[in-house]
Amino acid sequence: MKLIKAIVKPHMLDNVKEALNGLGISGMTTYEVKGFGRQKGHHELYRGAEYQIDFVPKIMLETVVPDEIVAQAIGVISEAAKTGKIGDGKIFVLDIIEAVRIRTGETGNDSI
Repeated sequence: MKLIKAIVKPHMLDNVKEALNGLGISGMTTYEVKGFGRQKGHHELYRGAEYQIDFVPKIMLETVVPDEIVAQAIGVISEAAKTGKIGDGKIFVLDIIEAVRIRTGETGNDSI
């Protein structure tokens, strides 16, 4: 099993969710996060004054998938979140040693 963490633009979340649902992945956790990479934030105008915004709003989503569909999940997330502009996001993949469904006690792939 792998944990996929994807950081995407907020308005792309619905696209990513639908793409993952199409792959049969229905469980995920999302967080509202802020950060920056190469884009280094942006400028905003407020009451005539210009401000540098260093941390840009993003969404981080996490989902655990079986090893067999990791590449497919990465592909659909990439396609669904891509705008072609700087700041589209990143995807990280981490190993999961074990998973347990608390309600039933199921473990491993059965728990996801």
